[in-house]
Amino acid sequence: MSNLTDISYVKSVLSKHGFTFSKALGQNFLINPSVCPKMAELCGASDSVGVIEVGPGAGVLTNELAKVSHKVAAIELDKRLLPVLSETLSEHDNIKIINGDVMKLDLRQIIEEEFGGGEVVVCANLPYYITSPVIMRILEERLPIQSLTVMVQKEAADRICAKPGTRESGAISAAVHFYSEPEMLFKVSKGSFMPAPKVDSAVIKLHIRKQPPVDISNEKMFFKVVRAAFSQRRKTLANSLSSGLSMPKQEVTALLEKAGIRTNARAEEMTMEDFARLANAKL
Repeated sequence: MSNLTDISYVKSVLSKHGFTFSKALGQNFLINPSVCPKMAELCGASDSVGVIEVGPGAGVLTNELAKVSHKVAAIELDKRLLPVLSETLSEHDNIKIINGDVMKLDLRQIIEEEFGGGEVVVCANLPYYITSPVIMRILEERLPIQSLTVMVQKEAADRICAKPGTRESGAISAAVHFYSEPEMLFKVSKGSFMPAPKVDSAVIKLHIRKQPPVDISNEKMFFKVVRAAFSQRRKTLANSLSSGLSMPKQEVTALLEKAGIRTNARAEEMTMEDFARLANAKL
């Protein structure tokens, strides 16, 4: 049995297949033996719940997911890792490696083909450079999944989980809270990876909502308002909206008053209910 948290073993397999780490792809492989079993346990996988993994790397997390789930479909962009994964995961017969870009693949089709309408969760150690795009693509497409359990940069985790209306919140906070209920699970030190990144990470879980937490008339307008509000964080909401929505300041002021929001408020003070009222007032 291969020990994927043994640095010397992983290095030998990577070297055997001529693999070198790519900074452009944000490749940092987990080597902390306690992290992946914990992620696999908390992500909701089981003998009746399948898993989609993004970026399996050397297969450390994949190995743990395969132990608890009836099937794992792992999406890997880097072709150089395919022979590595073939070796490190050879003892499992419930893993499907899909070579492709998660931002371009038809994820809905993959879920249907690999899991046939069964329950599915997403679990991944996401490269820092593509964290938000991957999360938002999965959420916006309203894929038939129950949750996303992902490891991301600690700073990104704080922003994603921040409740709208608090100082740490941003546009990503509002978007994530619209589609899901985020939960901070645990922190992961930078020494848990090979090579070690410069910052710590954290594992978060996004529980998919069946319905949005607020009543809005137009989803596109809601997100347009959110993006505009946070486009210039240091300015007042009136100034940010005027610039982001290409509206005269006077019209923005009237819009804020119509929605019952202070004209000198700032974006981070806005709750989900505030954004909903503002978006509905814009229509």
